[in-house]
Amino acid sequence: MKRRSVRTAIAAGALLAAGTLGSGATAAAMASPPPRPTCPGMGQMHPVTSEYDYLSQMIPHHEDAITAARQLQRSDRPEMRQLGQSIVTTQTAEVARMKGWLEQWYPQSPAPSPSGSTMPDLSGLSGDQLDKTFLQYMIPHHMMAIMMSQQLLMHGEAPHAEVAAFAQKVRDDQWAEVRTMRQYLVQWFGQQSTPCMPEMPEMPGMPGMTPGPHSPGGPPPTEPARTGT
Repeated sequence: MKRRSVRTAIAAGALLAAGTLGSGATAAAMASPPPRPTCPGMGQMHPVTSEYDYLSQMIPHHEDAITAARQLQRSDRPEMRQLGQSIVTTQTAEVARMKGWLEQWYPQSPAPSPSGSTMPDLSGLSGDQLDKTFLQYMIPHHMMAIMMSQQLLMHGEAPHAEVAAFAQKVRDDQWAEVRTMRQYLVQWFGQQSTPCMPEMPEMPGMPGMTPGPHSPGGPPPTEPARTGT
């Protein structure tokens, strides 16, 4: 409601300026880009400052994704059911590995605890609403894991090679899934349905972060038909 009021005030100011300054001001006001939307859940990410910090944050983050992905078994689309099962299987195994590392290397540190879900309750949704909501929220959810993993790698915070390799795999695998999920949104719900992609400053040269094959384990979605040249 507050954002809508701000936009209304901006629009009113633009109209007043157009009446005073003429058509040139009107064109300039119309050319101004709209405010960038807030990415769901992105504000809850905390900086990664150590290997323990990464593991203790990533465990509840994975568990959040697993809970949401289980709801996709009710989806009408086989692609979504397959995506959900892949997330559940992969991230359940990864959670077990991370918990094992914490017990082995950081037995005196506090156990990971959830800091609040960034995914909505999907249990009451079905059909298109289930698929669309899951995709719109899981994309920024994956982006959080990608940025956390890249922080760990860029700053050399992982003293164990196993964790560094794990973080690289999480980063690259989840980026592949992000590309697939964005394709699904465009194909089924239109370009306007895609959520914002958070900025990732100071993250150059990320292997696997350039356009490439679709996410492993499933066929690529059909691209929307294009007209013209």
